Amino acid sequence: MAFMNSGTEEEKEISRVSYKALKKVAKRAIAIAKNIAYDRLYQKLGTKEEEKEVFKLARARERRTRDLGGVRCIKDASGKVLSKDTAIREMTKILF
Repeated sequence: MAFMNSGTEEEKEISRVSYKALKKVAKRAIAIAKNIAYDRLYQKLGTKEEEKEVFKLARARERRTRDLGGVRCIKDASGKVLSKDTAIREMTKILF
């Protein structure tokens, strides 16, 4: 495939048409793969054990996106990183 910045207008048009055709084929292949994956998932949902696995994955995914409840580390006035809970508590008492 020719580079878009080189060649004549005719070559650019051929490249553009070729790109669009390949993109359409790729989209169709992705859609087919997704449909097959979802069909397998729905078939697995028929059993109780597999249903538990799906919920387990959903919980794990939700935990990954959850906001952290506490502060894990903080810098003091001199720029030193404090990571121990007691040191962080002492620093926050000073700040507030």
